[in-house]
Amino acid sequence: MIFLTMAAKEQIDNHFKDKVTSPIRIYLNHGCGGPRFALALDEPTDGDEVVEDGGYKFVMEKELFKQASPLTVDMSPMGFVVQSEMELGGGGGGCSGCTSCG
Repeated sequence: MIFLTMAAKEQIDNHFKDKVTSPIRIYLNHGCGGPRFALALDEPTDGDEVVEDGGYKFVMEKELFKQASPLTVDMSPMGFVVQSEMELGGGGGGCSGCTSCG
């Protein structure tokens, strides 16, 4: 199950107000702060679960979806945040050797 909060829906509505709506992929991103869920516009594949909420299609790799479900797409002061009960592990800490930390 994927839930879209009203705050997130408003932001997505605003993004697509003058564009063709496309599916939104939820994926696991690995960076200096450790793994976290992220969003990207993408088309579904045969290996994806497709879930609709708030008038939008969300796609996610089937096995990851089984492990992470239920998920909530929400907003934070830093942008979109995807919440799940799935344990993602700790961060890299200190960014030593990480090139994505500016």
